[in-house]
Amino acid sequence: MFDSLIYPVAAAAGIGDDSEMNETNSRLYTPEPVSPDEAGQRLDKWLAMRLLDLSRSRIKGLIEDGRVSLDGPTILDPSHRVKPGQSCRVSVPPDAPAIPEAQDIALTVVHEDEDLIVIDKPPGLVVHPAPGNLDFTLVNALLAHCGESLAGIGGVRRPGIVHRLDKDTSGLLVAAKTDAAHRGLSEQFAAHSLERAYRALVWGVPSPSKGEIEGNIGRNPRDRKTMAIVSGGGKRALTRYHVLQTYLGGCVSSVECRLATGRTHQIRVHMTSIGHSLVGDKTYGRVRLGRLASVPDDARAALTAFPRQALHAFLLGFQHPTKGYALSFESAIPTDINALIKILERI
Repeated sequence: MFDSLIYPVAAAAGIGDDSEMNETNSRLYTPEPVSPDEAGQRLDKWLAMRLLDLSRSRIKGLIEDGRVSLDGPTILDPSHRVKPGQSCRVSVPPDAPAIPEAQDIALTVVHEDEDLIVIDKPPGLVVHPAPGNLDFTLVNALLAHCGESLAGIGGVRRPGIVHRLDKDTSGLLVAAKTDAAHRGLSEQFAAHSLERAYRALVWGVPSPSKGEIEGNIGRNPRDRKTMAIVSGGGKRALTRYHVLQTYLGGCVSSVECRLATGRTHQIRVHMTSIGHSLVGDKTYGRVRLGRLASVPDDARAALTAFPRQALHAFLLGFQHPTKGYALSFESAIPTDINALIKILERI
């Protein structure tokens, strides 16, 4: 019924409004306008030659995050070709602390060995420190839990995060403890060879009851904080779904989703694109008040008050990155979603 397992970050090409670029404490770069002999160069390459203190990969990330504009509009595509005379603005946010602090946060450890650790992440826990969530994240918890057993990733004693779950998505997540494990897991994620299954509660009943949703996912050109199916750019995304059960005469369905690719918010974006957003999803969904008009009071109250997207990563399978044998883990539906299902089943 839910989704939350493996979404590598993706970004899209497009143009949007740049009114949110100047956050507090951000550094603003305004290089000289594009010269005639520079016309036609990729935006990321052109900026790398102008901003020598920023790497090309860093510049690419800033573009994909909506922090670069040309003559006003925000450009989200690093391969965008610059034109003579165009003026550019680059907003660079403050750096996050280089070394997160180890913090004693309770974890549900499903499996751990000298190479990796598998966690059943609760809703509400951010995976990695970032502006707005600099501590009390899964990384902080893993630093405290693993301690000296972390051999280090890239010369730094830290857990290797190879995939992330949204803050309010629960379920299974694997992290590497060594460089070798990090490389092996990253290769499997890049090849989409892992088994990843999610369960979600969605509004309505998808039709057909079993099918595929395909559409490139990238940054929403109208709101860079969200993702969307985009017509240009983005990354290929394919979700396979299967309706498991319906409730309240078709008001809500339990759906299993399996990822053929892993993109940011993939299941949430894809299910919304076919008109069946996730229950509790305040970013991509909304409460269907019309559908709830004839629903009993207790079910209506439970559905409208559900505090997060009803999404859970219940299955994760992969090859051990250094030993080679198969590993597979399952996670029970968490208490909050299970309680909502029991209310729906009573009707």
